[in-house]
Amino acid sequence: AEPVEDRLGRALVTAFGPQRREPENPYNDHRPYASPRCLFPVHAFVDGGAGMPWRLLEPDRHALTGAPAAPARNVVLTGRYTTVPPAYQWFRGSLIAIELGFVLRALSLGLELFDVPARLRLPGRDAHGLLPALGLEDAWAWSLPFVVELDDGGGVQAREADSVPAPPAHLARTDPALAELIRVNREQTYDGAPAPLTTAVPAGLGPSATVPDWAELLWRRHSGRMPRALHGMSGRRRKVPAEALDSAARWLSVPPPGRELAIAFEALTVTAVVQGVAGQADGVHRLRDGAARLLRADTTAPERLEEQYGYGVSPVNGCGIRDAPLTVFLSVRTRELFERLGTAGWGAVQHAAGWAAHGLCLSAAASGLFARPVRAFKEIPTQRVLGLDPDEMIVLSVVVGVPQDTGGALLDLRL
Repeated sequence: AEPVEDRLGRALVTAFGPQRREPENPYNDHRPYASPRCLFPVHAFVDGGAGMPWRLLEPDRHALTGAPAAPARNVVLTGRYTTVPPAYQWFRGSLIAIELGFVLRALSLGLELFDVPARLRLPGRDAHGLLPALGLEDAWAWSLPFVVELDDGGGVQAREADSVPAPPAHLARTDPALAELIRVNREQTYDGAPAPLTTAVPAGLGPSATVPDWAELLWRRHSGRMPRALHGMSGRRRKVPAEALDSAARWLSVPPPGRELAIAFEALTVTAVVQGVAGQADGVHRLRDGAARLLRADTTAPERLEEQYGYGVSPVNGCGIRDAPLTVFLSVRTRELFERLGTAGWGAVQHAAGWAAHGLCLSAAASGLFARPVRAFKEIPTQRVLGLDPDEMIVLSVVVGVPQDTGGALLDLRL
């Protein structure tokens, strides 16, 4: 019964608002979605009405910058590349693209829970001109924006082409990787019409046996806790019910909105290394259309996967891959994808992978498990463990494990 602008505010806080602080965790604070190193480079901007400045969502304050204005009609999602340390070089582009997929599903869920109808407008050829309108001094350093239009809104008008923000001239010399990834991002434009945000949740999803409601589900999502400010993830070997794999497969079958993102999502191959799941053989499985199918029985696959992971067990790092009941890989045949989508395929498949992985994170939380998105597996040896062909690129992986009780405090930041 609340006005739509109040429901939009609640949806934004649901999607972005900090959930908790873990004093022992080197990465704080934790939101409802995963982010590399908890950097949260993707931000939401809300329009202030005709002729009024855009307002930045400040998740810590549960508020927007600036003075109250007319009811919002649009939300813009864009990522700041310079938030990610320069040592990541070209990988900064992929991290932003993947997180946009995470955030899109998180926001879609929030809008769905509070009954705020909306449409997604992917970046078109004129999207470059919208960045200066957001009031960003470094507009050149931000990704092309996703626009979420409320159903009573009229869309966003970009500025003229001559206002397109250009990187500073010295960037090609001082940070050539950043200059190049920005150039590539500006080519990631789409031709599709705005698409309705339908659902982020599998149809007919039953109640969780361990989580009573959505607020608790978002609170419980985590990526595997370590004690005493150590890095990595800790897990333990334990048999898990069949529901954990069934739920994961169903969450991974919900496509993102937008024609191009849906095409990229359909092109993804989902392969899971499974162990200790009731009713399922240990080995390599293919997840498709909401179900899992055994490709090859292999009890050694989890241990061999851990050998190919870039951050193994050490005095300062934990690694729970060999004990994980599910390790999921999202891969794509890039040549076939680019034949269908052209240059837009590069960004679209990473957005689609982020959308899929966030669904897997929520599925894991509902099953009492942790889910850790990673990009640290050695590509070619991992292809061999999974039985992938040499032309299949692994876009993103998610380790789903049984959490250990580290005994650390969890401080509630929701109120």
